[in-house]
This record gives sequence, C-alpha cells and structure tokens, in this order.
Amino acid sequence: QVQLVESGGGLVQPGGSLRLSCVASGSIFNIYVMAWYRQAPGKQRELVAAITSDDITQYTDSVKGRFTISRDNAKKTVYLQMISLKSEDTAVYYCARRLPNSKNFDSWGQGTQVTVSS
Repeated sequence: QVQLVESGGGLVQPGGSLRLSCVASGSIFNIYVMAWYRQAPGKQRELVAAITSDDITQYTDSVKGRFTISRDNAKKTVYLQMISLKSEDTAVYYCARRLPNSKNFDSWGQGTQVTVSS
C-alpha cells in the first residue's frame, strides 16, 4: 500500500511563500499523475495543480502564475511552490496520485495545513 506524506505547511503572512512536499513510498512513482488538492473550511475539495509523468502541468485558474508544481522522480517527491499567497489560499492541502489512464485519484496523503493570515 503506497503512502503519501505531505509536509511544508504552516502559517504565513499574505504575500509570503511556502513550498509543500509530498513523498511517496513504494517502488513505482514516475508513471503516476501527481496532484495537489485543497479543502477550505465549508468548501468542497478542489484540484489545485497536477503534473504528468511527462511533466505536463495544469493549474486551477486562481493559482496560475503564483503556484508551481514539480516532481523529482528519483526522490519520489512532488512539490508545490506557492508565492504571493492570499488569505483565500488558506486550506488543508492534500497530495494525490492516479494512473495515467484512470480518472480517479486512488491514493491520498493525510494533508498539511496552510494558513495565510496577518
């Protein structure tokens, strides 16, 4: 059973930056589509960013130009670099993975809290 473990969350002021990391266990990593989701209190979980095995990326509109997703297959790690953070970015951020030909993300991390507040 694969495990995804997120880290890097915390409290940051508006305009600040954070980098989230997600380390995957298991022997296979590079074939998977990896993604970051977030869920704010009282809101539905939303896809923030995703990256394929070929490093093709996608972002939700609200984070374009501010967030960057990347991966290091040798370290089995996916990152989310976040800059110019806003209060509306406050949420629990989750790492997830799916196979390229699957519509569903089948493995999830436990989440890491990001709070943007002065």
